Amino acid sequence: MEFTDPADSGRRLRCDLTWLTSSWTCIYGSGCRGIYADRPDDGCCTLGAHFTDDDDIDRVKKAVKELGPDEWQYHPGSTRTRAWTEPEDGATKTKVVDGACIFLNRPGFPAGSGCALHQHAVLTGVEPHTLKPDVCWQLPIRRTYRTVELPDETSYLEVSITEYDRRGWGPGGHDLDWYCSSNPEAHVGREPVFRSCRGELVELIGRAAYDELVIRCEAHLETVRSARRAGKRQLLPLLVHPATLAAGGPGRPSVRRQPARKPRIVG
Repeated sequence: MEFTDPADSGRRLRCDLTWLTSSWTCIYGSGCRGIYADRPDDGCCTLGAHFTDDDDIDRVKKAVKELGPDEWQYHPGSTRTRAWTEPEDGATKTKVVDGACIFLNRPGFPAGSGCALHQHAVLTGVEPHTLKPDVCWQLPIRRTYRTVELPDETSYLEVSITEYDRRGWGPGGHDLDWYCSSNPEAHVGREPVFRSCRGELVELIGRAAYDELVIRCEAHLETVRSARRAGKRQLLPLLVHPATLAAGGPGRPSVRRQPARKPRIVG
């Protein structure tokens, strides 16, 4: 589905409604197997996070100054950037310590397991995406850009919002032992992605575009319900994410409840 950004006529949003209306939710601490079988408690934090730009680093730098050893298991004793980052292939990323991201608190840590930055956001009542690296808070939503040239020699910027599936990781995606976005185990959310990830989507595309996106997602869900009532099972694979179908039954987003015990911190 495509529509012009109400806040910028030179941008068009191209959005994957099948993904955005799916029942995916992060299940870190409640069934997540981790991307590597030998480190199931890491979730997707084993490799550390590559920063996208200076603004990304600055956001985390501000959060680091607020973290103490009581919240951050692997606190390096310094808030200087080089204490918690490292270079890799010409880019800057969070350090890997004892086999996973330096910000990952391990099981048994008094403050709880999971991302120390995410934990701090929860404790202070702010949106996690305002403290975490871009690649962490966006996952598994994928935003890409493309300039589209038209026959009349005009152009517009196309912003695609879709699922960050295994292919998004590049060739390394083949090495992941488990990945959440395509697995029914993770399609157990009470709300579809466009609602549960509202904060992230607003940050990615803006409030005006998000409001337009909601209208289209709601219409898509109504189409799914209509197809289900009419018994048009052959249409369902075109409308509903395969993992949501597998998790919640034909033609409807899953309404299965999440485990009663919520993880203290989401990875």
